[in-house]
Amino acid sequence: MSNLENINKEIEGLEKNLEDLKNIANSDQLNIEDVNEIQDKINNLKKQAYSKMTPWDKVNLARNPQRPTALDYIERIFDEFIELHGDRLSKDDKATVCGLAKIGNQKFTIVAQQKGRNTKENIERNFGMPNPESYRKGIRIMKQAEKFNRPIITFVDTKGAYPGIEAEERGQGEAIARSMLEMCRLKVPIIVIVIGEGSSGGALAISVGDKILMLENAVYSILSPEGYASILWKDGTKAKEAAEVMKLTAEDLYNFDIVDSIIKEPVGGASKDIDQVSESIKNEILKQLKELKKLNENDLVEKRYQKFRKIGEYIK
Repeated sequence: MSNLENINKEIEGLEKNLEDLKNIANSDQLNIEDVNEIQDKINNLKKQAYSKMTPWDKVNLARNPQRPTALDYIERIFDEFIELHGDRLSKDDKATVCGLAKIGNQKFTIVAQQKGRNTKENIERNFGMPNPESYRKGIRIMKQAEKFNRPIITFVDTKGAYPGIEAEERGQGEAIARSMLEMCRLKVPIIVIVIGEGSSGGALAISVGDKILMLENAVYSILSPEGYASILWKDGTKAKEAAEVMKLTAEDLYNFDIVDSIIKEPVGGASKDIDQVSESIKNEILKQLKELKKLNENDLVEKRYQKFRKIGEYIK
């Protein structure tokens, strides 16, 4: 059990004690000093726990079922959102949500990877693992954005593209590559936001943007730590060790100039105050868009190209 898990268990015990203390006495008998003392201990433990998180702790937090999803943020950030469905070739894959949105008078196109909250939703959303139809839907919607000069916002949150035989038969690799190619050439601003788990080509397929933003406790990597460990050490159980060497945290990637901005989360993660995190994302979108609008179409595409050339050279 990690240090974070141990502290969380201690926090849970204190929170239960606090609840019991409030329940066993009426308002006249309740000792406010005892309540405040326990609450202070809880707050201090939370600060201690989340100020010294390991990369593996952040992987687990990014995967937490209670972590806000793309639709949670879309609902709070944008004044309006209209979902668009289907790739016009096969079907509508619900692992990716696409649509039109507005903040004030500014219109946007949204492409977002969506996980479920429970077993039923996860089955419907394919556990947030896109099929080829997801990427083809995204391409269709992004090219429409270019036609109508709408900035594109993508929300990245997937453990990877769906690895099933059927997906491969329908051209999973080609769909991912095509999405990346088309995003390289689009003549509208593209802002990418990694909100949870961004793993493998499934995440990279919608991550070719002018600006890459990342939530403080999100992770972004070439593949999952389990996959990395299986390839490097032939042992998937060494995922914790893999996370340490993969440099997948927001801080690591910001230091390598891969991520342009880190969006802070409250103590305990984004789920503790979705409204606050949503407001921070909204402000960052508007700030980055203001800068990107200063560029003409050709400069926009060239700077995007050079950005990813630089990333590619670093990876080599």
